[in-house]
Amino acid sequence: MAYIEMKDIYKVYPPDVLALEGVNFSLEKGEIHSLVGENGAGKSTLMKILYGMVPLSKGKIFINNKEQKIHNPFIAIELGIGMVHQEFMLIPSFKVYENVILGSEETKVLGVIDKNKILKNLEDVKKRYNFDVDLYAPTSTLSVAAQQKVEILKLLYREVDVLIFDEPTAVLTPQETEQFFKEIKNMKKMGKTIVFISHKLDEVLKVSDRITVMRKGKVIATLENKNLSKNELARMMVEKEVLFNLEKKVIEPGEIIFKAESLTTNSKKQSSSTLKDVNIFVRSGEIVGIAGVEGNGQLELVKCIIGEILPEKGKILIGNRDVTNISIRERRLLIGYIPADRKNYGLALNANLVENFSMTHHLGDKISRNKYTINWKKAKNFSNDLVSNYNILVRSINDIPKNLSGGNQQKIIVAREFSLEAPFLLLDQPTRGLDVASTEYVHSVILQMKEQGKAILLISADLDELLSLSDRLYVIRNGEMVSQLDPNLNSKEEVGEYMLGGRS
Repeated sequence: MAYIEMKDIYKVYPPDVLALEGVNFSLEKGEIHSLVGENGAGKSTLMKILYGMVPLSKGKIFINNKEQKIHNPFIAIELGIGMVHQEFMLIPSFKVYENVILGSEETKVLGVIDKNKILKNLEDVKKRYNFDVDLYAPTSTLSVAAQQKVEILKLLYREVDVLIFDEPTAVLTPQETEQFFKEIKNMKKMGKTIVFISHKLDEVLKVSDRITVMRKGKVIATLENKNLSKNELARMMVEKEVLFNLEKKVIEPGEIIFKAESLTTNSKKQSSSTLKDVNIFVRSGEIVGIAGVEGNGQLELVKCIIGEILPEKGKILIGNRDVTNISIRERRLLIGYIPADRKNYGLALNANLVENFSMTHHLGDKISRNKYTINWKKAKNFSNDLVSNYNILVRSINDIPKNLSGGNQQKIIVAREFSLEAPFLLLDQPTRGLDVASTEYVHSVILQMKEQGKAILLISADLDELLSLSDRLYVIRNGEMVSQLDPNLNSKEEVGEYMLGGRS
C-alpha cells in the first residue's frame, strides 16, 4: 500500500487552461522519487497541490489510505509534508535560527519564546542529520547552498516526513550538489520520503529509486530506476530524440567587440557582489563564459553592461565605442540581452507577442514608421516570421506570454534579442528552468549566433552549459575575476574548486 496517493487529479486555471488531467501519482515511504517532464508538463503544479499551495479542481489525496483535504501549507506541514522552493523563503536580516522557527515558536508561560529550548532542539536536529550550519549567522551572509540547508532545517525542525525539492541543484556547484545528494540520502536512511523535481537527468538517474515522467499535464509512466538511460527519459518527456551533443565548430575569433576595463562598483561597500577592477574581453565569433557562485558580482556586471548602474571606475567598450555613460536606450541597439529573470525583466506577460517583439525593435528600422511610431503591419509580419523561424508554439501572435510554457517564453526573448542584429550578445542564465528539448534548442541558436560572428558573453550557474559552449571561461569570486580557464582542459569539478576558493 502506497504511503501517499494522489488519484485522478485535475487542475484547471481560468479561463480554461488544463494544467493537470487525470493524474495518478503515488509515494512509497522512504523513497527518493523524481518527477521529470518538459516545461509546462505539470510537475510543480502537482507538488504544489500536495503541499496545499494550489487548490485542486478535481481528485483526491490519500495519506496512509485516509483521504485528506490539503487546503493550505499549514495543513500540509501538520500532515508531514514540506516543500523547498527554487526561490528561498527566508528573511535576510534574520539570524538562521530565527528563520527556522518563524511561525512555529515554542513558548513559555505568557507566550514568551523559550529560546534555550528552541536552540537545544535545533542543535539536536542538526546533529541527527549531520547539518553544518551556524544557527546564529545572519542569513544574508550565507551562500546559496547554506541558505538551502536553512530551508531544509525549517522542515526537519517541524518533523515533516515528506520533503519536496523543486530544482534544488540549479544554482549549486558540483561540490555543493554532491553534498546535497549525501544529505537527501541520509534523510532517506532516517525514514524520510523525498520528491526531487529536476531537469538534470544525469542527477535524476543518480539519486532516484523511482522516476515519474509527465507530459502535457499527464503522467506518461512511473519507472523503477533500473537500466534507464538519459536518452530514454528525454524521449518520453518530449516525444522525440534529444541528442545531448553539441556540434561546436572551431572558429578563429575576430576582433575584440566587447571590452570591460578596470570595472569597479561601490568600493566603499564591503560586499562579495561589488565589482573590483574587473577586466574581460570578447571577440567576434567567440563565446566567453563566466562561472561563479551566485551573488559574487555577476548581477552587478550585467547591470553595468546594460546601463542600469554606472561603474565607479573603469569603462565599457562595444566595438570602438565607449558606452560607459550612454543611455540604456542607446546601448540596446548594440546589445542583444537575455535576462536571468525572464518573467520580470524579459517579457510583458500580459502583452501579446507583437507588442513583446516590438520592444527594442522600435528603436531600429525593421518595424518603425519613423522615429516615434511603429508600423503595426510591419510589426505583425515581423512577429509571424519570428514565430515561424524560432518554432514558438502559439495559436497566434495575439497570444500572451503569461499563458505559455517557460520554454516558449524563453524562445520569444531569444527570437527578439537575436534578431536585433546587435554585434554583442549578453546571455544571463539563458536556459535556467528549461527542459532538455528547450535547452538543446537555445544552445543550437547560440552556436548559430557565434558562427555568424557575434561576440557572446555567457553567464550561467550550469557548469555543463558553460563548459560545452564556451571558448574561454572566467571565474568570478567576491567581485573579482580570479581565473581564466580553458573549457577543454578543465573539468567541472576543477571549475567548482576555483568558484569556491579551493584554487586560485
